[in-house]
Amino acid sequence: MNIRKLVKKEVSSLKAYNAKEIPCRIKLDANESPYGFSGAVERIAGIRTNRYPDPEAKALKLLIAKDLKIKPENFLFGNGSDELIYYLITTFGGPVLYPVPTFTMYGIICQALGGKKIEVPLDKDFDLDIDRFLLTVRKERPKLIFLSSPNNPTGNCFSAERILKVIEVSRGIVIVDEAYQPFASETGMLPLLADYRNLVIMRTLSKIGLAALRLGFMIAHPEIIGEVNKVRLPFNLNAFSQAVAAAALKRKGEFRASIKTIVSERERLLEEMERIGGILPFPSEANFILFRVSDPARVYTSLLKKGILVRNLNDAVRGCLRVTVGTPKENTAFLRELKKILL
Repeated sequence: MNIRKLVKKEVSSLKAYNAKEIPCRIKLDANESPYGFSGAVERIAGIRTNRYPDPEAKALKLLIAKDLKIKPENFLFGNGSDELIYYLITTFGGPVLYPVPTFTMYGIICQALGGKKIEVPLDKDFDLDIDRFLLTVRKERPKLIFLSSPNNPTGNCFSAERILKVIEVSRGIVIVDEAYQPFASETGMLPLLADYRNLVIMRTLSKIGLAALRLGFMIAHPEIIGEVNKVRLPFNLNAFSQAVAAAALKRKGEFRASIKTIVSERERLLEEMERIGGILPFPSEANFILFRVSDPARVYTSLLKKGILVRNLNDAVRGCLRVTVGTPKENTAFLRELKKILL
């Protein structure tokens, strides 16, 4: 596959903004203030506030690359996954294909950038309707295909076999958004990255406890990384996020423990919800559970009156609400109030 042929002509001729870090004794090249903010901020973060952040996030990149056993040149960081979606569509344009219901930002960003968006409904099991999907791929020849797996808001992983069929048939780029992969029983598409030049994998630190940092990353063939990097804004990942993420990721034990607790609580929630009449919870591989009730507006409002906020997804999935897995105490309170409303 010739990746450059997929790139928009406006982007193809661009050169990435080159913010080189050149070792020096006195730095007077970037119009920075020579004075930073002293005190707690600099001591805690270990950074100099008056200097621009590392444009390539090299320390963080090496840390994550080593953990995932992927070469650093296969990475590109974004200010959250949303920014990377924006960059991908900016770089390659449309048509952009994705199943529905799914993460709404694929469609919103595509439309905002003037691209053609194509939506294919999932099947009755919330999996890819593979015959219909492949027919659309062949007919529309999308430049980008977004597949969120585990999928938001349905919570399930798409069939790996069906994802592979899409990758193999597509003459464009397939982005598998694995934002919720840490909570899934499956390993995801990462082991297949070397086999498919048109495969991009997106991950994020938001779902595992670092949402405030707004830090996502994509993993792909270096040629794709190079093209997308042309439209990446300089210094898009601030120094605080880089420093805090690097420090946090060195404490893997805490992340593993919290993920294990969330998965355990998810299963407890699912078991308890299955015992409540008038509710249909769907199995989940993410950190949330989609569930169907006869009157979602009433259940949503009743829970909110008790101070419990869930997401009303009736417009996207008929009759459904989505609850995020909280702490054991929060989950117990949710179950208690849900039973009062429905029983």
